[in-house]
Amino acid sequence: MRIAVVGSGYVGLVAGACFADLGHDVILVDNDQHKLVALRNGQVPIHENFLPELLNRHRGRRLQFSDDLQEAVRQSAAIFVAVGTPPTESGEADLSYVESVAREISGAIESYKVIVEKSTVPVYTSDWVRKIILRNGTNPELFDVASNPEFLREGTAVTDFLFPDRIVVGCDSERSADVLREIYAPLTCTNKEDSYYQRADSIPQPDRATIPAPLFVTTTKSAELIKHASNAFLAMKISFINAVASVCESVGANVNQVVQGIGTDSRIGPRFLNPGIGYGGSCFPKDVMAFRAVARESGYEFRLLDEVMRINEEQRQRFLRKVRSALWTLRGKHLGVLGLAFKGGTDDIRESPAVFLVQALLQEGGKITAYDPAAMERTQEILGSGIRYANSAYEAAQGADALLILTEWEEFANLDLSRLRSELRYPIVIDGRNLYDPEVMAAHGFTYYSVGRAACHPDGVPAATLKNGPGNGTKK
Repeated sequence: MRIAVVGSGYVGLVAGACFADLGHDVILVDNDQHKLVALRNGQVPIHENFLPELLNRHRGRRLQFSDDLQEAVRQSAAIFVAVGTPPTESGEADLSYVESVAREISGAIESYKVIVEKSTVPVYTSDWVRKIILRNGTNPELFDVASNPEFLREGTAVTDFLFPDRIVVGCDSERSADVLREIYAPLTCTNKEDSYYQRADSIPQPDRATIPAPLFVTTTKSAELIKHASNAFLAMKISFINAVASVCESVGANVNQVVQGIGTDSRIGPRFLNPGIGYGGSCFPKDVMAFRAVARESGYEFRLLDEVMRINEEQRQRFLRKVRSALWTLRGKHLGVLGLAFKGGTDDIRESPAVFLVQALLQEGGKITAYDPAAMERTQEILGSGIRYANSAYEAAQGADALLILTEWEEFANLDLSRLRSELRYPIVIDGRNLYDPEVMAAHGFTYYSVGRAACHPDGVPAATLKNGPGNGTKK
């Protein structure tokens, strides 16, 4: 099938590359000429596992890049709208880009098309898109508007797209549902000959993959709500365990043991029960605010979401207080920072709690040397020369009064602790991601602070507990 994807951001670029890998002919549309030239030249604008391989495999063949939206619409059976929906000052989603695309699409519909919302949008957006297209004189028999929310995690977006937990398509007509079923057939069919998963060049299968992928057909309004409700629930789960971590610190309990105890309950599950410095990124903060605004507009005060956001903000402040407690005063202190991206596996720093904390530390007079495997260039665009950037975790620690771990990159959980201690001026580690076992850190001579666990000091730790070799303090 020929598909148009409008917008080449995280969602659009991943969707376009993955649709091409499923065997469809894809036109990726964007009005940013600089980005289009870069994509045509094989440059990958985001850090995403497997994305460079897919773009290289299909660029110029199954995957084309264009700035002509109307021509792409004429050539395509389905048009996926994946433009940005940033938050307004009131927390509502800004749908001006979606509206602009809908207007332009309307002038090119000459045969039946399915217009698919791929961006995260509030309920009723599909109704408005349909009204806009109709107001511009389009025959109502020539199009349907559907919703197909994405459930992609940055860093694993390609794998999430091709090995999804579920595919949700919101359709108010059987005709549009059939088009979307056909598009996703390589992931959902039981016929091995037609299955994407039987191909020799398919993306490696992750653990716990559901094959074939389940596809759920709902109404468009239900699909729009599913996306917001899913992200709000996951954000709530993160804030809940961070609140539990605060209680653990107050009473002397170990949050990791609490997580293990509640996460093995099949009704709860262990995923997203990771205490830390709070959630960030382009989805959770924006979607929680937007869902709250949708609820308020419909007459319901979703106060639970207010508390989710409050806990998330408070978690950053608690970590700052922890840094002050460890160092007393921050002015003039040299701090090594590991991690700038909002999570490991991506270069995205939007709403990154790590960047927020770096900015707060700078305001208090701290001097920062930071290292991140992927996000330093993007951070430099925001912070400029306000901090120094290192080439490795050990260089970031060199001569520092303390080392702060702010992003859960895997390499940060496997450091040579003996070497790390020798690089630091004072062996103080403040871990916002709980990557290490406190007792092992103390055994290696560190004063170690983490989230939801008691601080650990080297005094009184038996020497017999000391182990040699890199990575021996990892994973709780």
